[in-house]
Amino acid sequence: MAQSGSRNVIFAALAGNTLIAATKLGAAAVTGSSAMLSEGIHSLVDTGNQILLLVGLGRSKRQADPAHPFGYGKEVYFWSFVVAILIFAGGAGASIYEGIRHLNHPEPITNVRLNYLVLALAFVFEGAAWVFALKEFRRTKGPRSYLQAVRDSKDPATFVVLFEDAAALLGIVVAFLGIWLGQVTGLVWLDGAASVVIGLILGFTAWLLAVETKDLLIGEAATPECIAGIGNLAAAAEGVQSVNEVLTLHMGPEYILVNLSLDFRDDLTADRIEDIVAHLDREIRREWPLVRKIFVEAEEEQPPA
Repeated sequence: MAQSGSRNVIFAALAGNTLIAATKLGAAAVTGSSAMLSEGIHSLVDTGNQILLLVGLGRSKRQADPAHPFGYGKEVYFWSFVVAILIFAGGAGASIYEGIRHLNHPEPITNVRLNYLVLALAFVFEGAAWVFALKEFRRTKGPRSYLQAVRDSKDPATFVVLFEDAAALLGIVVAFLGIWLGQVTGLVWLDGAASVVIGLILGFTAWLLAVETKDLLIGEAATPECIAGIGNLAAAAEGVQSVNEVLTLHMGPEYILVNLSLDFRDDLTADRIEDIVAHLDREIRREWPLVRKIFVEAEEEQPPA
């Protein structure tokens, strides 16, 4: 997915979460609902997360320099990992703490209708942001399952927002049930219990995001299709007897580093090998535009392991 699409998804979520956070926190102050306060904290954390994602996208665009010869593309992976940590520490931790506090000292909720109104509006806004993020994600998903598409994605910005919005929608439903059941049954502690459940949802979401972004931060290869395609182009190049190895690494969502180990014919001159490598370089870049750097090693055919 192009980073312009990621930015649009983040801006849509940022606008929605800013309004929703202010509304939820205001309603929590008026009604005293623990679940509503947890939802407000959740939306506030999400707002900060979207700002951090925008920071990551902006910093990843910086040009390479002597200290960072392959550029700053991995900045977006770092800030996405920070977002996962903040969801866990800020959202999940605060929600569980607030829920336990209200479980130990339950208090009745006042002005319940205001809570319902705020939750309904929040569901509409969060739902709109989630649908927008889902449409952007589906544009590049192809025939793959959603889970496989997330695992294969090298652009964490969109699936981070998608996961956040999904957790937000689920949290709103839990908050509604906690408030409604507490009102119907008279068991005021259910509001605090809902807050704890919201915290657990956020904790699980943070864990999923941390797992996915950790692998990107450490370094993931290009897709199998890309690796196979580069290998086929190298094998078809004039003068190449065998392709020993194709190594790839995503230095950012739109930056692939390629290292090829090739066995050339022994009768080729150095000048001829240079021409073959230059032609292969052009072919690979034309077929796979995300490839930005290509290194070729001339080595004898390696025996199978």
